[in-house]
Amino acid sequence: MIDVCDVNEVPVGGGRAFTIAGRRIAVFRVAEGEVYAIDDRCSHDEASLSEGDVDLDELCVECPMHGSLFDLRTGKPRTLPAFTPVATYRSEVRDGRIFVEFSA
Repeated sequence: MIDVCDVNEVPVGGGRAFTIAGRRIAVFRVAEGEVYAIDDRCSHDEASLSEGDVDLDELCVECPMHGSLFDLRTGKPRTLPAFTPVATYRSEVRDGRIFVEFSA
């Protein structure tokens, strides 16, 4: 697993993009100690998912460009216009740091 950042660098209820091994990954913090990581780029267009609104009850993020909702657990789109999932990455909080499992 790759050490990405201090847990406080990602606000609860929000996301932030990081470049890991040349790939843009969006990390979302949905609760204390609970994080999810997905590809930062919407599968429908070039929008940054880390800039989208997070629904903490549904565990999804809304693409800021066209409004597609992506499940943070599976990467699958819940609404159109996106129909292709984005990649997800196992992530965890350990000792106040966020780690993401990623292999290039």
